[in-house]
Amino acid sequence: MKIHTTMPDKLTPFFLNELEIAGRYFKVHDFRSSWYHLERAHILGQPYPFHHTLVHWKMLCFGIKIKDMREIFGQIPRLLVGGVKSFVGEIPVGNTGGANVPPLQSMEIPFDLKRIMEEHK
Repeated sequence: MKIHTTMPDKLTPFFLNELEIAGRYFKVHDFRSSWYHLERAHILGQPYPFHHTLVHWKMLCFGIKIKDMREIFGQIPRLLVGGVKSFVGEIPVGNTGGANVPPLQSMEIPFDLKRIMEEHK
């Protein structure tokens, strides 16, 4: 069992950039692009409890703002459990974090994110 606590400093700017881009797209009502970048932030932040929980919080807020009940109800358990699973290293690697995918399903990590994660450990 590998315990994770904090995101490496070299990886943090990539994580924050995805959240910033998501926010910019949301402001111009491009919800599809905004969600895409929240998913990318989730992949980057998933191994780290605080960052994983933060992304699920932002996904919950996204669901509330666009009045998507499926996303709202899908994010509540993820918000409650995601950080704990990260802490103990029991995450479904590559999962994009939305209610549109099973919460325990591992997924292929996009090539560019995989490279970023490997180079900025």
